[in-house]
Amino acid sequence: MLLLFLPLFLILILFGLPIVFALMVSPIAMIMIEGDARNVVAGLYRNLYNGMDSFPLMALPFFMLAGEIMNRGGITMRLVEFSQAFIGHLRGGLAHVNILSSFLFAGMSGSAVADVSALGSTLIPAMEQNGYTRRFAAAITAASSVIGPIIPPSGIMIIYAYVMGESVAALFLAGIVPGILIGLGLMATVWFMADRYDLPKAERIVHPGQTISRVEYWVSFALLRLNFAYIMYAVAGLIPGAGAVPGLLLFGVMLVPAHLILLGYRKRVSHDFRLICKKAVAPMQTPIIILGGILIGVFTPTEASAVAVAYALVISFVVLRSMTLADLWAVLGKSALGTAAVLLLVGAAVAFKTVVSLSYAPEILADFMLSLSSNPLILLFLINILLFVVGMFLDAGPAIIILGPILGPIFVSLGVDPIHFAMIMSVNLTVGLATPPMGLVLFVTSTVSGERVETIAKAILPFLAVEIAVIFLITYIPAISMTIPRLTGFAN
Repeated sequence: MLLLFLPLFLILILFGLPIVFALMVSPIAMIMIEGDARNVVAGLYRNLYNGMDSFPLMALPFFMLAGEIMNRGGITMRLVEFSQAFIGHLRGGLAHVNILSSFLFAGMSGSAVADVSALGSTLIPAMEQNGYTRRFAAAITAASSVIGPIIPPSGIMIIYAYVMGESVAALFLAGIVPGILIGLGLMATVWFMADRYDLPKAERIVHPGQTISRVEYWVSFALLRLNFAYIMYAVAGLIPGAGAVPGLLLFGVMLVPAHLILLGYRKRVSHDFRLICKKAVAPMQTPIIILGGILIGVFTPTEASAVAVAYALVISFVVLRSMTLADLWAVLGKSALGTAAVLLLVGAAVAFKTVVSLSYAPEILADFMLSLSSNPLILLFLINILLFVVGMFLDAGPAIIILGPILGPIFVSLGVDPIHFAMIMSVNLTVGLATPPMGLVLFVTSTVSGERVETIAKAILPFLAVEIAVIFLITYIPAISMTIPRLTGFAN
């Protein structure tokens, strides 16, 4: 009878009970019916606390705080201006700008909801003023926001790593190529729709009269040369005999051609375009610091999240001078509320998972799936369908905590790499955030744009088709997600 808590959980959600309470109420109700309430209910609340009391999970509030600081510090507009100057000349330009801005913003926030809230309030009105329909602008904003939890840093991948005992760094690296594929797929869809639906003509938008402070100018000057020099240093390291040259000396030598290349580029673009690019350098350094520090072993992912907060504070207060102490209190308050909601959800899902394990649901589901087929390719297809349906109704975090320990071992036993399965599950559930009827991103986009959820749901269907196609590519071509982790030594 304990298995009945799953239908009860779904019924409570359909009646509008918040997910965190449905996760707690349904197992408690079923246990009380079973007659063994006292000890197990106490255990549920103990699991609720233990589910939140985790060092790896500390990365979540830090990354959320870093994204909020960046957003309040005016960095969102810098990324949008850079995207407009960089690809605004393509047909359907502002739609492409929306997608690229989501991609860049993903490297700071790791959240689809934060993406919609920050970019939607800016880009949806701008697209409407330039001749796009509001429903199209809302749909592309919602569709592109799912890149946020896939490109590192990613909140749901931190949760998956915590639940399944995988490497956070490996999951971060595995998400890079899938995130790029989704972005390119959405851009290709916009390009195809541009002529068919007569999207507005494009133009490169470079706002005149750009200014930059002396501090920001020299910070951008140094960061650009350091990044270019490091890329050339990494390439030079592949040349036979390069290992004989001391690493620091080789890097110093590479600074010279890096400086010359940037000087040559400087002469080919306008003054305003150059300043727009410079103003985007410091914000875009965030994911480089996070991934670079993790890869070379300077800090763990949790420590990287704290470094991201420190970097965001330095950029906002010292370099850009776009925040005050009064702004900081508001940012801390908003981040605290967001963190409390997420961690409470995680704790409730851990408690729910405990009851799932007591009900023998994992064994029952495993036997059922293996009775359908022993072919992993067919089972992967079926599991994608299941995850897609689950993603329509349940947020990605709780879904991973509940289903990850059930489904993960099944597919690992069939020969699927655990990092590969993590990407299948994470990307699928992330796309579910923008999928009707209950996708959270759709409701946030509706609030930001003022458009009805039903209207956005219809307009988003072509973009969802592309994202589903990418999910199946990730599923059946493991190299898409596994190449970078393997090259960097984070996966076998």
